[in-house]
Amino acid sequence: MESHIAFHASGEEEAIAAIGSIVAVLLILFVGLVYTVVKAIVCWKIFAKAGYAGALGLLMLIPVVGVIMAFVLAFGQWPILRELEHLKQWHAGTRTPPGPQPPARTP
Repeated sequence: MESHIAFHASGEEEAIAAIGSIVAVLLILFVGLVYTVVKAIVCWKIFAKAGYAGALGLLMLIPVVGVIMAFVLAFGQWPILRELEHLKQWHAGTRTPPGPQPPARTP
């Protein structure tokens, strides 16, 4: 005597499974979107604080370019540090003050 047990999902069970799958996919997409937005904001702020245009931080979202930009950020000389060095030299009297200079007066 052979017994065959077959599982046949009812229409209701299939609908619940389909809805569950859709919810799972939407949840994954939502989490990915939130992660991307947070990463974009953080990278924008980091690049802006380093003295670069904040929009360069958006390049961090592109896979290969993001790695290159990380190296630029890590090993390049930041514009804000160049400006700080210029101001230190000016304060020490070894350099002209920053910004446009007024024309020299002639007697």
